[in-house]
Amino acid sequence: MENFTLLLKKYADFIVRVGVNPQPGQTLIINCCLEAAPLARLCVRSAYEAGARDVLVNWSDNEVSRSRMELGSEEALTDFKSYQLRRYLDYAESEGGVCVLHLLADDPEVYAGLDGAKISRVNAAQRKFMAPWREYTMNDRVQWSIAAMPSAPWAKKIFPELDEAAAIEKLWQLIFDVCRVTGGDPVSEWKAHLDRLTGLKDKMNALDLESVHFESSNGTDLTVGIADKAVWESAASVSEKGVVFLPNIPTEEVFTAPHKDRVNGIVYGTKPYVFNGQLIKGFHVTFKDGRVVEHGADEGAELLGQLLDTDEGARSIGEVALVPASSPINRSGALFYSTLFDENAACHIAFGEAYPCLKDGHGLSKDELKARGLNDSITHVDFMVGTRDLTITGTTHDGHEVPVFVDGNFAL
Repeated sequence: MENFTLLLKKYADFIVRVGVNPQPGQTLIINCCLEAAPLARLCVRSAYEAGARDVLVNWSDNEVSRSRMELGSEEALTDFKSYQLRRYLDYAESEGGVCVLHLLADDPEVYAGLDGAKISRVNAAQRKFMAPWREYTMNDRVQWSIAAMPSAPWAKKIFPELDEAAAIEKLWQLIFDVCRVTGGDPVSEWKAHLDRLTGLKDKMNALDLESVHFESSNGTDLTVGIADKAVWESAASVSEKGVVFLPNIPTEEVFTAPHKDRVNGIVYGTKPYVFNGQLIKGFHVTFKDGRVVEHGADEGAELLGQLLDTDEGARSIGEVALVPASSPINRSGALFYSTLFDENAACHIAFGEAYPCLKDGHGLSKDELKARGLNDSITHVDFMVGTRDLTITGTTHDGHEVPVFVDGNFAL
C-alpha cells in the first residue's frame, strides 16, 4: 500500500492524541494482542510524546487464549487474583490517574467449536470480578478508547476471495478510510464529523422524546421508551476531570439510555453478532414490558440463549443508538464481523448495562439510576437492527409524533 508507514503513524497519533487523549503526568495502559504489536509500538511513542508519565502494555495472544479456554479447567480460568483488578484501580486512584486503550486484532471465530456454555460462564465470572473497574469506564470516570488493526483470520473472514496478504492490505485500506485517516488531516476531518454528530444530538434532545418506534420491512416493530430525564449523547465523551476522548474509533452514533421496563415488540438483527468468539446469525428477539420473552436465530440460537442468561439484566436493554444507513462504514458494503465497526454501520440496541445518559447522571448510585429506569447488568452487548428502509418515529412527552428516521437516515 502506498504511504502505508505514514498512514499507520497518522492512525496511531490520532488514536492516542484524540482517541484516548492521555494528559501530562497520566499513565496509559494499552491492552493489545500480539498481532497488533506494530500499531501498539507507535502508540507507546505517541503517548510519551504527548506527556504520559508511563505507558504499560498488557499483551495477549489469540491462539493462547483459545488453548486456555479449550484445555484449562473452569476452576482455574475463574480463579482471579486481586492484582488483576488492583493494577487498574491503583493507577486510577493515583494522583496522576490512568487512561486505557484497547487495540483489537481479533479472530472473529477464535473459539469456534468450543463449549459455548463454558465460555459464557468464564467470561461472566471475569466481568463480575472486574466490575469495580468497569464502573470507572461505564461512567467515564477515566478516558478509554477502542481501536483496531487487521489480523489474518479477521481479514480472510471479511475477504475470503483474496489471499492473506491482499486481504490484510484491503482491510487496512478500509480501516484507514472509515477512520478518516486517508485524508490529509484526520484531526480536522474528525472535528467536522464530531460537530455534525453534536448537531444531531442537540436536535434529538430538543425533541424531548418519551419513546421511539422502530419499523422496517423485515418485520421489526419495536417501541423503546426513553429513561426518565435521559439525554441523547454523541461520539465524544468527557471524563470526570474534564478530558475529552473518543471511546470508539470509528464512531457514527447518537445514543441514549432506554427505560428498562418500557420496551415492547419484536426486532430482527440485521448483521451477524460475534459472541464469545462464535457467530450468531439471523436472530430476533421479542420484548414485553422491557424483557426478552421469546428469541430465535438461524445460527447460534443456543449462544443467544446463553447471552440472555448472563444475568438478570441481560434480558433488558441498556442503550438505543441511531446510525444512518449513509454512514461511511455502511456505504463501504463490508461486513466486519466486529461490533466496533458493524455497530457504526447500523442503528443498534444493547442488551445489558446502561450508560448513565442522564441529566446529572454521573455520580448517581445504582439505586438512583434504577429509579430513573436504567438497566443494570455485568454485560453490555450491542446488536445491529438498522436497515435501508428503517423508519423511526418519535413520540414527544406531550404526545406529538415526530419523524426521526425515514428510509434508514435521519429526517431531522
